[in-house]
Amino acid sequence: MSVIVNDTGFHPAEATETVTLADIAQHKGTVDLAQTDAPEALLPYLAQLTLIRVAFPAFNDGRAFTVARRLRTLGYKGHLRALGPVIADQYPMARRVGFDDVEIPDDLAARQPQAQWTFRANWQAHDYLSRLKA
Repeated sequence: MSVIVNDTGFHPAEATETVTLADIAQHKGTVDLAQTDAPEALLPYLAQLTLIRVAFPAFNDGRAFTVARRLRTLGYKGHLRALGPVIADQYPMARRVGFDDVEIPDDLAARQPQAQWTFRANWQAHDYLSRLKA
């Protein structure tokens, strides 16, 4: 099982019927991307997709952050979810690059309880990079 994390805290994850990029022609509005997939391959489908989940195979593999930013740059307006062992410290970055929420495994939610995530939910207020440029 897994837990959805957003700016309001933890929420139960519901079963989601997704396809991979290889089977995108059979999608029903949702697709799972690997951190190595090229977001440009989704261009013909972006307007039809309501949920894209981008996999983080490990917390120390940040390529999915780039995939998310590229999807938003390509014009994707739907729901964008990080999927995998993203840690609470990475939540502000996930939100800044365009993810709407994060789906984490139950064991990670037990190790990093909701309070550690909601502490970082005001991610825009803690954007020190924009303050440095001011």
